[in-house]
Amino acid sequence: MQMHNPPHPGEILRELCLDPLGLSVTDTAKALGVSRKTLSGILDGKAGISPEMAVRLSIAFDTSAESWLNQQMQYDLWQAEQHRNELKVERLSAA
Repeated sequence: MQMHNPPHPGEILRELCLDPLGLSVTDTAKALGVSRKTLSGILDGKAGISPEMAVRLSIAFDTSAESWLNQQMQYDLWQAEQHRNELKVERLSAA
């Protein structure tokens, strides 16, 4: 079942992981082995969570990589559905 207007996973990351642990973006990026710019893009909702980042997050926060990818997929799908009527697609059927 698709969630109504799910939050970007970066928002979840900030609210459930960084803030409660008092982690800065710089310290978290260093621990994840990524640049501050990379992590900031995710936290700001300007970049998505890749499979590799999902694995990094799962290691760092003892979560599953699948949960991070599922959040990203739900967010992306909801965003795409908002533009369904703008897509130029023909319905196909058997002859």
